[in-house]
Amino acid sequence: MVITNLILFLLFLIILLKCVNYAIKYSSKLAEIFSLPEFIISFFIVAFISILPETTISIISAFKGNPQLGLGTLLGSNITDLALVLGIVTLFSLKKIKVRSRILKNNFFYLLLLSFPIVLGFDGRFSRVDGLVLVLLGLIFLTKVYTDNRPSYKKIKNPKKEKTLKTFALLIFSLGLVFVSAFYTVKFAIDFANDIQLPVILIGLTVIAIGTCLPELIFSLKAVKKDHGELAIGDIMGTVVIDATIILGLVALISPFDYNPYIIYVSGSALFLAGVFVTSFMKSDRSLSKLEGLLLILFYIIFILVEFFVNTFLGK
Repeated sequence: MVITNLILFLLFLIILLKCVNYAIKYSSKLAEIFSLPEFIISFFIVAFISILPETTISIISAFKGNPQLGLGTLLGSNITDLALVLGIVTLFSLKKIKVRSRILKNNFFYLLLLSFPIVLGFDGRFSRVDGLVLVLLGLIFLTKVYTDNRPSYKKIKNPKKEKTLKTFALLIFSLGLVFVSAFYTVKFAIDFANDIQLPVILIGLTVIAIGTCLPELIFSLKAVKKDHGELAIGDIMGTVVIDATIILGLVALISPFDYNPYIIYVSGSALFLAGVFVTSFMKSDRSLSKLEGLLLILFYIIFILVEFFVNTFLGK
């Protein structure tokens, strides 16, 4: 079973790479057809598809009466996105990733959203009221993204309907395959980790968190290689905000739950700090440099070490 799970993991990873390549191709075509900012395409289409792996894990765990797994997955994947994924993407970019979208320059609003899971969950419980607040905040944020970027749209008098529908259909199909391949990539990665008896804490912090972030990582790497920095940043930032508000809120609405507060104290604080670092780097010269990418990766490594120490100390 060890060899089988390893082979299946690698197979679905290769499929995922190919599907993401097509997703970039068709999302870029849609942006050209409607003259939309690439940030909007990645934020509202790709980001929503990218979160499906962790969303599936979180929602299913909530229905099964184990929503703590969903909380850990969401927080872990968000920190991985902001620190590890964005750091790697910055290192592999052709040059500095420029930040042009207005929503990314509004760092106060972004950090405010990331602070709410900490504030609401500081008592070690997420209630349905907390869940409703998070969902509403997420919807407000998405509305703001749309309205802030809408003035930059260029109206197309007569876009070719057939070409548009075909491109959109191919995009949805390719993104659907991204979700399916990412889901099974995570599944077989977890099975492989269990086969070699990797500690549960490391499975959650590395295999599950990194596995659910594969769509964002691979999509963003492909995007920066094609000099589509806005697609990369939009996908990552969109994913983090949606996870931390709407998805976490849905989990709480489905099944309110109690948990060990240390999860919020450590992981929640790390998520907020990652957001502070990212927004500060972006605000400095409206770009992300390779040095800043290295610092984000270093932050992620420190986070893993702290989590490992805390879990060992608490005997979890």
